[in-house]
Amino acid sequence: MYKLFSVDDHIIEPPGVWVDRVPQAYRERVPHVVEADGRQSWVWEGGREMTMGLNAVAGKPREQWGAEPARFEDMIPGCYDPVERRKDFLSNGIFASVAFPTLPGFAGRKFGTFEDKDLALLCVRAWNDFILDEWCPAAPEMYVPMTIAPVWDAELAAAEVVRCVEKGSRALCWMEDPANIGHPGYHSGYWDPLFATCQEADIPVCMHIGGALPVVSLDNVIPMVEIAAAFTSAARSATNMMVSPIPRKFPNIKLVWSEGGIGWITAALERADRQWDRHQYWTHIPDADVLPSQVARRNMWFCMIEEPVGLKYRHDFAVDRILCESDYPHSDTPYPNTQAAFKELFAGVPADEVELMTHRNAEELFKFPMTVPAGVGNA
Repeated sequence: MYKLFSVDDHIIEPPGVWVDRVPQAYRERVPHVVEADGRQSWVWEGGREMTMGLNAVAGKPREQWGAEPARFEDMIPGCYDPVERRKDFLSNGIFASVAFPTLPGFAGRKFGTFEDKDLALLCVRAWNDFILDEWCPAAPEMYVPMTIAPVWDAELAAAEVVRCVEKGSRALCWMEDPANIGHPGYHSGYWDPLFATCQEADIPVCMHIGGALPVVSLDNVIPMVEIAAAFTSAARSATNMMVSPIPRKFPNIKLVWSEGGIGWITAALERADRQWDRHQYWTHIPDADVLPSQVARRNMWFCMIEEPVGLKYRHDFAVDRILCESDYPHSDTPYPNTQAAFKELFAGVPADEVELMTHRNAEELFKFPMTVPAGVGNA
């Protein structure tokens, strides 16, 4: 059995995340679940959203997938119950997991759209307290505490990181490119307090494709195109970070790109270095001696699920910067056939490299040694 450390899973928030953690006066204003016409929806001040759709298809035959709204009882319990999820993971050889939000968006960016920013901050803190006080303690040997931060204010974001780190957070869930949603970009210097805090705390900054979109929706688009081409979001945002001042000002910052794949990396690095050399003079790039490819190999980690072509080029990047993910319970997950999927993926790959990519790289990055039941070993 492969020992797997998944750095990209997703929590389908149970109904009580916010209403259980705010004063009575706020309970109709924060996200809460309502029933109408046999469906469940999240409702909050100024917004409404149907429940899960493709976010919670784990355990269902693919013929039954769809983006239509669902009820909690239509999902397997591991989608929203950390105790049941632990059972699912153990059955598939997953012994550690980093999980992203669902309702708040992959980086908590939905709260940044709230008109009342005091309410938004309350919601950010409630989600973080749910993670640190309820979700992760249900299986502390398995769940890596990762928290969100206010996406609309760098100083508030830094302060929330400090608060959460003091409570045990091991990572920050953040936006891959805030300029996409109208916030200052990574070339502005605005986010320096946040990245300085993360560097000082020595926690990874985890960025998921779609984490800087105002809305994650397949409405009015061609779903297959959006899903199949999703890696382009990671390629563009990672390249943006490679050529930004952030990793040059903060040379020890740890940047993780989730569900963006690895097959595109070497081509992107080659082109980024070439353009860096050609355009550095008229664009007045600071610290021009630090190439984008050097930034990537020093500061960045990338994740894969089932990507045999990308794996062929692992030595053209860095084997110690590649991580695995299961994407449970989203539609990219190989669950409940995770072991079979990784056996096919790693066929012919040396055992020491398999260990790095399946778990050792992640253990070191998150400072989170896995707890593996006795008798379990790599295939």
